[in-house]
Amino acid sequence: MTGSEALGVWCGNRRVGLLSRRPSGAMEFQYDPAWIHEGGFAISQSLPLDSFESTTAQNQAHSFFANLLPEGEARTLVVRRYRTPDDDFELLRAIGGECAGALSILPLEQEPDAFRQFAYERIDDDRLAAMLFRRGWESEESGESAPPRLSLAGAQDKTTVMIESGEIHCPKGNAPSTHILKFDSLRYLNVLAFECFGTQLAASAGLPVVEFELRKVGRDTIALTKRYDRHQGSDGRILRLHQEDFCQALGYTSHAKYENGGGPSFIDCFRLVRDTSAAPLDDLESLLRWQIFNVLAGNSDGHAKTLSLLYRLDGAVRLAPFYDLVPTRAIQNLAHELAFAVGGVRNPGKVGPNQWRSLAAECDVEPRAVMAMVEGMAASLGAAAREAKDRFEGMHGPLPALDRVLRVIDQQCRCAMRRH
Repeated sequence: MTGSEALGVWCGNRRVGLLSRRPSGAMEFQYDPAWIHEGGFAISQSLPLDSFESTTAQNQAHSFFANLLPEGEARTLVVRRYRTPDDDFELLRAIGGECAGALSILPLEQEPDAFRQFAYERIDDDRLAAMLFRRGWESEESGESAPPRLSLAGAQDKTTVMIESGEIHCPKGNAPSTHILKFDSLRYLNVLAFECFGTQLAASAGLPVVEFELRKVGRDTIALTKRYDRHQGSDGRILRLHQEDFCQALGYTSHAKYENGGGPSFIDCFRLVRDTSAAPLDDLESLLRWQIFNVLAGNSDGHAKTLSLLYRLDGAVRLAPFYDLVPTRAIQNLAHELAFAVGGVRNPGKVGPNQWRSLAAECDVEPRAVMAMVEGMAASLGAAAREAKDRFEGMHGPLPALDRVLRVIDQQCRCAMRRH
């Protein structure tokens, strides 16, 4: 098999297996025998260690690896920037060196040992301004200043960086990053501000969330999200932690991330956590509270790719901290139907106690326990949102658009508390 037909999949300095492309364009994955025999783990719940012998698993392999790639306009931008065909395999060849999780996807002739001495370059204000203009790394660069090879799923414009002493650095080659840098949307106003507010509000509601910071760059805004799939030791060394989103774990393509598009349901996600988490009671409660928060806070875009499993250093599999917490119902021209139905209902304005009890029954959870969560959050979220708005505006200045978010929250909390 030639280098043009296959790529090496690495975890640290160990080769996990071989990713190849069939004439049809479908990708296949085969674990390296040494990875299996020397204690390697399954890189996905959908790809057990013996899965390379299964035709079904070959389809799942394509889904798993394609899910590492950006979507929509962000994908189109990558295709243009790297001058590569709009093909899953070719995109992974071009940008798979720094993926979500611990895997690196490299040409066969390349090994990660070449990057053992990781290097970073400070990004000055001029370069950051150029990145804002291009929404990413400059494709014209080469040599020592070459942009990193990265693959981040999602539709937002974003890239990876390393933060040291508060300063932003560019990882060279396949050097691991510590943060995700997001650019504000050119199409929808206030997306980053709303995400910052939503993340802070979710934290005040007791949800485990990512660390999220807004920064002003001239007249523009950027966001820095600390990566939960990276661990920086006391010696400064950055380790990659494996993770997979729920589409990958359940064997769905990124095109099926929404339930009404043929993707997983909330019950599918609940069962995945129940069957895989090392602390299922804690993680299942967090997952239920996340869905309750999404409905009450107006985040209709909490789909299967905004949930992930984290494979920790101690080997435990846990539900990852929550991310992409945007109150989308306060943004014009975005769909308001819930990504996950509650009791068969996707219209958030019609989700009341009966729907929550139905969801509890589907999850085989005591309805009174779920209703206690719903009522407790509904009783406190409005006041918490006003406090969060005051804190946000104290740090970042007035943002009248947040009033729309508060109105949605008040409406949804009243709906949750109504009696039938």
